[in-house]
Amino acid sequence: MSYEFLEDIAIADIAFRAWGENLEALFIAAGDATLNAMIDNPEAIALKETRTFSLQNDELDMLLFNFLQEFVYYKDSELLLLRAQQVHIEQKNGEYHLTAVTQGEMLDCDRHEQRVDVKAVTLHRFQVEKTDDGWTALVILDI
Repeated sequence: MSYEFLEDIAIADIAFRAWGENLEALFIAAGDATLNAMIDNPEAIALKETRTFSLQNDELDMLLFNFLQEFVYYKDSELLLLRAQQVHIEQKNGEYHLTAVTQGEMLDCDRHEQRVDVKAVTLHRFQVEKTDDGWTALVILDI
């Protein structure tokens, strides 16, 4: 698990820090943290359905923001819980381009231990930064 929930950052919301040795690992960890905020047992999610999406943004932090919003969107619109399986990020012509392959299944209240309903990713204190060990992000989710 390459993330931790932070108790002292947000009182009425959920905050987490995610990290990875590269951008792709960071994005996967942040996606898992977002899902884990919604479901206490993400390992119970069967990889039955696949969703692939592409995003682009000229700001790396906004690319992560949009990426995490996809997980909230699919949960809200299709009751679909997804986990990122592959993430590819490249920079060209001053923009970051992301392609993600996600897999998961429909929310099953008998098997998925629900925690909170994440409404959105917030921009409050949102950050992505390069570190000596790779990359880290701070994210606050509106619940």
